[in-house]
Amino acid sequence: MNSLIDVHAHWLPRELFGLPEGAPYAAMHDRGGELYLGEVPLSIATDAMSDVAAILDDMRVKGIGMRALSAPPFAFPLTAGERNENYAATFNSALAEQVSRSDGRLVGLGMVTLGTEAAATRQLEELAATEGIRGVAIPPLLDGRSLDTGVLRHVLTEADRLDLAVLVHPMQLPRPEWPDYYLANLIGNPVETATAVASLLLGGVMEALPGLRICFVHGGGCAPWLVSRWAHAWKARPDVRRASAVAPDTALRTLYFDTVVYDGPQLELLRRVAGKDQIACGSDYPFDMAEPDPARFALDGGLEAAELVAAAVGFLGIKGE
Repeated sequence: MNSLIDVHAHWLPRELFGLPEGAPYAAMHDRGGELYLGEVPLSIATDAMSDVAAILDDMRVKGIGMRALSAPPFAFPLTAGERNENYAATFNSALAEQVSRSDGRLVGLGMVTLGTEAAATRQLEELAATEGIRGVAIPPLLDGRSLDTGVLRHVLTEADRLDLAVLVHPMQLPRPEWPDYYLANLIGNPVETATAVASLLLGGVMEALPGLRICFVHGGGCAPWLVSRWAHAWKARPDVRRASAVAPDTALRTLYFDTVVYDGPQLELLRRVAGKDQIACGSDYPFDMAEPDPARFALDGGLEAAELVAAAVGFLGIKGE
């Protein structure tokens, strides 16, 4: 198990806990060793998010040989401006430094500001030129739009051009119908991700960018359970298929997904709809919704170590290393 690669884990240095301008939640902060997001307790130790030594120790315990680190999603800089560009640059530089000191155990998925296409392109080009950075992490939604239009579509186009992997992570956006019981996460995150998968497939993005390496966390959210519905509608309705020439259930098998689905039958469904070669081990470290034993869960769920590693290597673009 010590050769598995975890493609979904989070890290943020303490100096960036203030979060970027325009973030949907208040700043992160420490209270007696516990991490808070505004007044919301995150149920994790502060060091688990900010201390790379804690991350490496968790990898040793959990049987993970390599881990791809990205920022927690509420740290994504959604708007333009000098402050957010500086925030992204500081994170990317700190991430690259930690990766360089990890003896190959860590790789990085950086961030870009999402206010303008020009700024995103400039920052993506910087990521592509940075040692140890394999790609970029982005949200599934931005200003009510998803991956088929606007700045997010531009980021995918540029990532494809620059041979960068793209990790899509939901932001747990607050909505009035989900104020209690953590529903913004329990329902909101899977719905955000499914919206992005549907927009990507029905918008013909993968047909336009066949070389794009893109991974959806939490097993693709609701998408594996909805793709047959999308496929039926694609055949039945011209408006559903107007932007795509490939049925969504076929196109979905070109995407990558992680294993953070918590249950064996759900992992089996993901394997059937996505294909075993497209599923990589994920943990969602260090959050309370993380899979507690990611390597064991993936292997006990019927996936082979070689399959999991091959999917992670393919997604991250690791070649002959």
